[in-house]
Amino acid sequence: MSTPSPTVTETQALKTTGSHLRWLLSTLFIATLVALPVISVFYLAFFPSENIWAHLADTVLPVYISTTLLLLFGVGALSIAIGVSTAWLVTMCRFPGQRIFEWALLLPFAVPAYVIAYIYTDLLEYAGPVQRALRQIFGWQSYQDYWFPDIRTTGGAILMLALVLYPYVYMLARASFLEHSSNIQAASRTLGCSPLQSFLRVSLPMARPGIAVGLSLVSMETMNDFGTVDYFAVKSMSAGIYDTWLNMSNLGGAAQIASLMLVFVVMLITLERIGRARQKQFSGSDRFKDLDRYQLTGWRAGFASTVCLIPFAAGFLVPFCVLSLYAYENFEISWTEEFVGIAINSFMLSVTAALAACMIGLLLAYSKRLSPSRGLLGAVRFANLGYAMPGAVLAIGVIIPLASFDNGLDSLMREHFGISTGLLLSGTVFAIFFAYVVRFLAVPFGSIESSLAKITPTMDMASRSLGHNTLQTLFKVHLPLIRSGILTGALVVFVDCMKELPATLILRPFNFDTLATYVYQYASDEMLEESALGALLIVLVGLLPVILLSRSIAASHQKK
Repeated sequence: MSTPSPTVTETQALKTTGSHLRWLLSTLFIATLVALPVISVFYLAFFPSENIWAHLADTVLPVYISTTLLLLFGVGALSIAIGVSTAWLVTMCRFPGQRIFEWALLLPFAVPAYVIAYIYTDLLEYAGPVQRALRQIFGWQSYQDYWFPDIRTTGGAILMLALVLYPYVYMLARASFLEHSSNIQAASRTLGCSPLQSFLRVSLPMARPGIAVGLSLVSMETMNDFGTVDYFAVKSMSAGIYDTWLNMSNLGGAAQIASLMLVFVVMLITLERIGRARQKQFSGSDRFKDLDRYQLTGWRAGFASTVCLIPFAAGFLVPFCVLSLYAYENFEISWTEEFVGIAINSFMLSVTAALAACMIGLLLAYSKRLSPSRGLLGAVRFANLGYAMPGAVLAIGVIIPLASFDNGLDSLMREHFGISTGLLLSGTVFAIFFAYVVRFLAVPFGSIESSLAKITPTMDMASRSLGHNTLQTLFKVHLPLIRSGILTGALVVFVDCMKELPATLILRPFNFDTLATYVYQYASDEMLEESALGALLIVLVGLLPVILLSRSIAASHQKK
């Protein structure tokens, strides 16, 4: 008795199952690669070649932990104070300059924390223009005649970090305020609430989930910072990793500090999710109605304008003007073949990493759309864990597996062929490229996933009914529709790679620099003027995602 041949429908089902399986296996492979740095850090932390944990715990570790906690608390509190107050003012009030401040308050996003630290140190130090002017005005002869705050302290680091990180809180708080129901605001007014009472009793509680997300992002960026804390000699955990690895020549001890930092990161993420889970609000049908803003006049209007002007001026306007002046005055000195080569290094590395991250993010997002099983969802979440890893931690996690591969291959080639392969991965640009992709993969994934979610599943079914497989459906149906999401993710990754300092500084090969390491080296040697052109270029590139963020926030409240 002959076996009946499969029908056309059954054949298509088998092809679809096989295609889904290939996407699933590809996703699991990517998740495994991304997991290697995390696994490597914990493995080396528990099994170091030379265990100095007891020594670290008795000497420097308490200082690292206490200083990091102080940074987290200080930067978080200051970022909330600036971000929430300015977000509420520009969203719920009318005052001179309000429409300008809506987007201007996002501009400090474009300035890396280490750049602003270098600038204000140059401006506020004893030989800087501010103290020179004070001595001339008041006739002071030396530093013993007056008191001036020292910027290169833990408090100074907190201020510098908050000036460029508060936009995280501002952006999400403003988005939350825009989503508020106009009826709720009107009800608070009919009940006799003043603008301050309405803010404290209505707006602030409803915006708490968005503020919590912004605070978690601020905290993770604070832990990731290396340039500022290193320049200010602040003994944070990030600086401790660098010191233990490169100055004490103990990779195992650095991995132990890195594993502790990862525990801190997991705790931050957990607390943020718990906070959001307890706060659930739903937007009303009047969400897209124009808000009934408070009209401020007199001293109140002047006060609101001043509150918004100070963080914008301190976080962007002053640094941008100083960098522009220094870059103009030293252009002939700075613009050399070496500088052009360094700029090309940064652009090429950032572009390559952005393209790779977008391709992998597309793979993960599309696999999740095809087979949203628990196992796949877990693998996708794990693959996006790199964004929460501080750069110094990620550098250790990357160097361990790559160095092991290089050493193993070199040993094998020496034994069988008498050839030394040297450092193929760990001592090359590939290490930086791999670190960039792992760290920023979550950015394009989130953007692409959001774009894919807007495409109805019926379009997939229609494509399949026309005989297209999953890959053909992706190229012919989905890619044209999610192009903007891919471009947005690529742009943000490109800018993040241009600014990334800790991982680049640790993983870069000899005689290889990016604009970030170039600025760091010159500024650390008190030569900010010579590095101003590179810093200005980083800031100008960083303006691109700020423009996109401003437009997306404004568009979220347009009438539909």
